Amino acid sequence: MDLGHLLHLLIPSTTSVAILALFFAYLAVAGSTLPGKLVPGAVLQDGSRLRYRCNGLISLLILAGILGAASKLDIVSLTVIADRGLELLSTTFLFSFLVALVLYAVGCKSSNRSSSLKPHVSGNLLDDWWFGIQLNPQFMGIDLKFFFVRAGMMGWLFINLSIFARSVQEGTMSQSMVLFQLFCALYILDYFIHEEYMTSTWDIIAERLGFMLVFGDLVWIPFTFSIQGWWLLSNKVELRTAAVIANCFTFVIGYLVFRGANKQKHVFKKDPKAPIWGKPPRVIGGKLLASGYWGIARHCNYLGDLLLALSFSLPCGMSSPVPYFYPIYLLILLIWRERRDEARCAKKYREIWAEYRRLVPWRILPYVY
Repeated sequence: MDLGHLLHLLIPSTTSVAILALFFAYLAVAGSTLPGKLVPGAVLQDGSRLRYRCNGLISLLILAGILGAASKLDIVSLTVIADRGLELLSTTFLFSFLVALVLYAVGCKSSNRSSSLKPHVSGNLLDDWWFGIQLNPQFMGIDLKFFFVRAGMMGWLFINLSIFARSVQEGTMSQSMVLFQLFCALYILDYFIHEEYMTSTWDIIAERLGFMLVFGDLVWIPFTFSIQGWWLLSNKVELRTAAVIANCFTFVIGYLVFRGANKQKHVFKKDPKAPIWGKPPRVIGGKLLASGYWGIARHCNYLGDLLLALSFSLPCGMSSPVPYFYPIYLLILLIWRERRDEARCAKKYREIWAEYRRLVPWRILPYVY
């Protein structure tokens, strides 16, 4: 593929714009109208709490049903995303860039003093555009931060499914492709089953909405987390039985740590006295959980995330570093984020955090880091 052809494939088309617009329109309508559990968010500095309608799973299943029916009626091709992957990538990137500019402009003009919408302007244009100015900006009553992360996770699944449909169409489907698709689908479906846990994560509670989160949710998650599938379309991998078993083991352990740690944190924030692993929780300074996974490492959920990322890449074998872009990138990101978390927590909790560090000395992986 020459450079000219590549650049041509990256040019947004009316079709790619229409796909993105219809996808966002569906999510906006479904998210606002379909039934779902109303989950109160964290208490903000001004004492307010946002409410999140967690109906992502039913929204996902209905959209999958609509697309399946449309495919049967020859209204849409299941490979349309895989066929237009690069132009959808560029279209989504441009959309993210423009959204971040709008968020910056609106945030600068905001006079709202609530914790969700109060502008935090540092005076550094690039910094404010990148990290954002407002904590929870909304559009037509839709919480954009929650909306974008839902769109990114759904987008990741539908990109994968379109790649899978293309592998079936081209006759290149393999055991490796099935494993990759299975692990990703289970992870994404689990995310939506436990969508309410997202409301207690750092991104929702503390990160302002700027280009970093918009790009991360809409571009980085769906388009880079699916690299393994794209790679498997043109590369055949034969896995031995031992490799398949090891891959499944990595996924299961990663899932148990990731989901278990996040569930423990979520339950603790809702009920600080709820038992952890059948015992009363150990709490530092009345604020920090030091039981369960959180008594093993201060950021143990990151270990689960890394093992899951590795399990998505292992089906591709070891012949190329390309499929391992995601776990390598995630390792770098989570170490950087863990350092940011440590600095923020040290500033926020002071001596309580120092005591927690003494009690739980390991950051992510016990006896290693």
